[in-house]
Amino acid sequence: MSKPSRFSSRRVFNARRGLLAALLAAPVLALPVLALIGAAPAAASPLDGPRDAGVVGERYDGLAVVRDEGRADAQVRGLVADINRQRRAYYEEQAAAQNAPVPAIAAIYAETIFEKAPSGWWFLRQDGRWVQK
Repeated sequence: MSKPSRFSSRRVFNARRGLLAALLAAPVLALPVLALIGAAPAAASPLDGPRDAGVVGERYDGLAVVRDEGRADAQVRGLVADINRQRRAYYEEQAAAQNAPVPAIAAIYAETIFEKAPSGWWFLRQDGRWVQK
């Protein structure tokens, strides 16, 4: 009897099953992130205008931040505060559901926000430097 190869049907099946699960889960997991940053084409975020203008940026911890205080009016500041309240609540909910620390969840979403953001948006790095995508 021959020795089973490393590509035995069981291993191939398990690998395919894992790949299929990841492919099916990816769009579902991306939806909350898209909602948080307003990347869904049908529902633009109210922060898109201020972000496009460089007045608002995104932080390393998954929160929005006023970048240009001189050009941010009370409405923009209030909007940033509201968005951050929603994001914090969502990060806490996800952390509780996944039994993970909130900062770890927020950092994952911050990375995703950066990846999904269009060129021109500003990001505040953990070292305090602003970088434009």
